Amino acid sequence: MRNLLTRGLTGAVFVTLLMGSILWVELSATLVLSLFFVLGVFEFYSLFDQHEQIKLNKYINISFALSVYTLLILALNDLIPSIFALTTVPLVFIMNTTELWRKQKNPILNMALGTFGLVYLVAPFFLMSYLNHIDQYVITAMKGKPYFPILAGFFVLVWTNDTFAYLTGMMLGKRKLFERISPKKTWEGTIGGAVFAILGGYLISLFTETNDLVFWLVGGALIAPFATVGDLLESQIKRSLGIKDSGNILPGHGGILDRFDAALFAIPIFASWAHFYIYYLN
Repeated sequence: MRNLLTRGLTGAVFVTLLMGSILWVELSATLVLSLFFVLGVFEFYSLFDQHEQIKLNKYINISFALSVYTLLILALNDLIPSIFALTTVPLVFIMNTTELWRKQKNPILNMALGTFGLVYLVAPFFLMSYLNHIDQYVITAMKGKPYFPILAGFFVLVWTNDTFAYLTGMMLGKRKLFERISPKKTWEGTIGGAVFAILGGYLISLFTETNDLVFWLVGGALIAPFATVGDLLESQIKRSLGIKDSGNILPGHGGILDRFDAALFAIPIFASWAHFYIYYLN
């Protein structure tokens, strides 16, 4: 009972902080997402601290990840010329050259995981800020008319898929989806989560006057499978490392990666759909 209460309280604080920042102003969401990104980067590169074969230069990787993310966010908000965002590409290559001086047994593995950390965390968190940035232009164009922020809707649909996949799986689940990686996930639960995510997209469309029914229905249909894969991917990472949670910063929930696992994999496809819909179909 105590664990359930702790989990519920932590979840409520997390959702309030994240959704509250998105619904307030762009700067607040950028700051909160950046905080989660920083915590997530430290958490990811700390996963391999005790691994016998993987010897990452943790603080070098963290420093480069923070540098790449900072450049992208500054360029997105027009605080530096957008051309500077291109420097993030050589930064990734420079980061990998540090292995030349470390003389480790598995430099290729170290470089691969260092680069994977950038792709796995920098790109998704940047895309979240990008969607929030787009929202500000749409809200201005709406001139006070009802509008449901895209980034807020994204998280609502991710959580809807996750919650109803769990509930449907508990009630109807029989056929295992990926027993080797996540023994509790079932096909019935996965399909149930997708159905409710699409239904959630329909309900979100009722809160806007921009006739975005198609956008949210397709968005829900895209988020459901990719969010599930994101959950499975992080489960595989943890299982291969022999750990239960990615961290312990969120009592009852584990770490930052445990809370964002589904969103990290779903945001690239959803952001691509949002960009295409807003700039080419709308």
